[in-house]
Amino acid sequence: MNITGQQKRKIAVTTLGCKVNQFESAAFLSELAEREVELVPFSHPADIYIINTCAVTARAGAQSRQLIRQALRANPEARLIVTGCYAQIAAEDILEIADSPICIVGNGCKHRLVDVALADRHCDLEMHLGNIAGQQEICPLTVTSFGTGRTRAYLKVQDGCNSFCSYCIVPYARGRSRSLAPDKVVAQAEIFAAQGYKEQVLTGIHLGQYGQDFAAKSNLREMLALLLARNLPVRYRLSSLEPTEITAELLGLMAESSAIMPYLHIPLQSGDDRILQKMNRRYPAATFAKVVEESVACLPDVAIGVDVLVGFPGEDEAAFRNTYSLIESLPVSYLHVFPYSRRPGTPAASMADQVPKADKEERVALLRDLDHKKRTDFYRKHLGNTRQILVERRKKGCLLRGYTGNYIPVSFEGDSALTNQLVTVRLEELTADGVLGRVVE
Repeated sequence: MNITGQQKRKIAVTTLGCKVNQFESAAFLSELAEREVELVPFSHPADIYIINTCAVTARAGAQSRQLIRQALRANPEARLIVTGCYAQIAAEDILEIADSPICIVGNGCKHRLVDVALADRHCDLEMHLGNIAGQQEICPLTVTSFGTGRTRAYLKVQDGCNSFCSYCIVPYARGRSRSLAPDKVVAQAEIFAAQGYKEQVLTGIHLGQYGQDFAAKSNLREMLALLLARNLPVRYRLSSLEPTEITAELLGLMAESSAIMPYLHIPLQSGDDRILQKMNRRYPAATFAKVVEESVACLPDVAIGVDVLVGFPGEDEAAFRNTYSLIESLPVSYLHVFPYSRRPGTPAASMADQVPKADKEERVALLRDLDHKKRTDFYRKHLGNTRQILVERRKKGCLLRGYTGNYIPVSFEGDSALTNQLVTVRLEELTADGVLGRVVE
């Protein structure tokens, strides 16, 4: 009960999609925690439901609609706030789901979402979308807590994308690239450090475009150098970067600083130049290969993850073999393999030469087998070494589990008091899902 004697409103928040969405939902929860409300799990009855949706694939859109229906079934009288990428691009489809009033908050208005959700006065049709394509400033969101039981925090420093790859809906849902001012990046990093998060993942919709929208252009390396100058008790990890954005200067800073983890995630999507052009990717396969080789030369222990999009329109057997052969030849550590699926609203959706489902499934299986081989080889290469592990949780009630700086999952015996601590572990044995290690005293 609050001081007026009225029962607190129950609010449930759920999130689909990327690290950026997760940061934004954490900002909602941080602000809600300061209000006279009760936060409840999304599966519980609530007075207000907030759904942060995703639209990166048609399946994500379907999951977003499913969550909306779930909330409506749980409490038809509840106030329903739908935000995120699916809300931005498919507002009309959302409004057709039910007769009940639904409030839609676009990606450019997320900083106002909590005030909108808690407003005493509202009408049957509420649309807070704005012109996302014309948005010039990043939403001012601050996270004061990333929730309990987490050792890693996501720090959103950029939003939007200027690339317009032909298969991707994100630029239409997120708008143009916009960066968080350096002083605000530092302020958020200091909040996370003060709360005890030992690792911060710098993230954005297109992280490598950071600072390019500033009047005095900056870049990711300069922002990282500013963070490092604060000497926070934190290790930093970079999320996905395009091949053309991994510069010698960035690699040099990573090599110099033990606080930046030797980890890169680099989307390839295809290893065939013709398909890359159809995708509107701005590099040939040879450039990708050169970046990977330069990264490993500069950072010998680096883990390199690769995104691959299989079965893009026009991908014949020869094009797939070019992709497979390129990846097989490179010292990459693991793959994220996705079958292409049509995303309405993108140029690729109407392209001819759509690849049959059976061909896509066969190619996906081949690349996932290659992923298993690459992971195993990378893990085996590091057996016998000692590494610092950030302890995250206990695995299945038995072993502790965490990740090395170069993102090897390691399980080992230890006391629960080690959770959220950096411990030195010797990597000793391959397991089905990583490596078994032993704490070194």
